[in-house]
Amino acid sequence: MSLPSSYFFDTTRYAHAILFQQDPYPWLVLQKLTAYLKSLPLGDHKGTISPQAYLVQPELISIGEGSIIEPGAYIQGPCVIGKHCVVRHGAYIRGNVLTGDHCVIGHTSELKQAILLDHAQAAHFAYVGDSILGNHVNLGAGTKCANFKLDHSEVQLRIDNQRIETKMRKLGAIIGDQSQIGCNAVTSPGTLIGPAVRCYPCLYIDGFIPSYSLVKPADKPVVYAYQPK
Repeated sequence: MSLPSSYFFDTTRYAHAILFQQDPYPWLVLQKLTAYLKSLPLGDHKGTISPQAYLVQPELISIGEGSIIEPGAYIQGPCVIGKHCVVRHGAYIRGNVLTGDHCVIGHTSELKQAILLDHAQAAHFAYVGDSILGNHVNLGAGTKCANFKLDHSEVQLRIDNQRIETKMRKLGAIIGDQSQIGCNAVTSPGTLIGPAVRCYPCLYIDGFIPSYSLVKPADKPVVYAYQPK
């Protein structure tokens, strides 16, 4: 099964659409991210940036107009924050991060080697490593996109009972446009989630989830009545 970037994302209005051209698989885009960021004219700081924010290597950071960087936010270059974004207090951006416009990176959310398309939100206590969030993706509070296997081996993808070798030791989640992840969910390394998927809270998610799926827990808690002593 072929899953090009166009299956997951509409990049027609994305400022960095060139990244997604001529790639059979979207995870290959992550391999080009560092070089792409270094090719850009970085160092332009617009919007409202608190003097209590921490910009490490500011010459390698660009911040678009209308964006707000709150006190206590930490941003390390190379990094591009788009227009009208909010980077909240306690956000931790570790470098090699590219966002579109109208994105939210929230309190204690940590990002590294990540791409966010327009209106993507990791607003509360999220970890987004080696991952791509599509347009209007929302990560519920506490969502973790795990990117490293316990045995430290290369990440393999499972699609229709086929295994694809990524040759990547770190790969988080590819989450398609309009998908919503409930609070305290965890995606395993190499998870592929198509567009318009809804995942319930407190789930472990892995493999390939096709578009317009509803992912629910397999078993519900059993509630017993008892008599207090």
